Amino acid sequence: MALPRTLEPEVMDTAEEARDYDAMDHAQVNARFCDDLLASGARPALIPIELCRRDPRVEVDAIDLAGHMLALAERNVARAGLGGRIRVARMDAKATPWADGAFDAVMSNSIVHHIPEPRRVLAEVWRLVRAGGVLFVRDLERPSDAARVAELVTTYAPIPDGTPEVRALHERQRALFEASLLAALTVDEVRAMVAPLGIPADAVRSTSDRHWTLVRVKP
Repeated sequence: MALPRTLEPEVMDTAEEARDYDAMDHAQVNARFCDDLLASGARPALIPIELCRRDPRVEVDAIDLAGHMLALAERNVARAGLGGRIRVARMDAKATPWADGAFDAVMSNSIVHHIPEPRRVLAEVWRLVRAGGVLFVRDLERPSDAARVAELVTTYAPIPDGTPEVRALHERQRALFEASLLAALTVDEVRAMVAPLGIPADAVRSTSDRHWTLVRVKP
């Protein structure tokens, strides 16, 4: 029997959660996300910043529902000197005001597992991609059992030696990661959700020991 999905809060909107998430080392994961997104044919926060640094043509509309997350994103964008190319707005990704086909590329990283009804956000991001544009969604993949959850948490969220404050930070980050794994979807679940959108099953696949990725150019 597969491990059941355990929902976590849709919006991470406490100052502590935002700081803890911002303090995590996502550099390697973010770099691979950008590599794979650009390799998919897209020429369209931290991932938008990385994309803009790689390609001077890129402009990004970045959205989130969490006010504290957005405040950190705005500071990160300003620090990178990219305020003219990355626009940050508070918005629900399940219901945006943009027209159909508004974007050359739509990307999402580790948001889907926060959504109680992921079909809604997957349908919305697909709506926003223009014909010939690309949808690129990556998220955590829910493990098959509790032992695998524990193994991934131990591997990717270790508790280092250090001061009580440092250890407490990492313990909170560890708890966030474990909760996210339990709230994540499986590849089969994602495939079933996007099938009514006309997205074939082979557009969704496991791409690491803890991630699935959806890549599809819109006909």
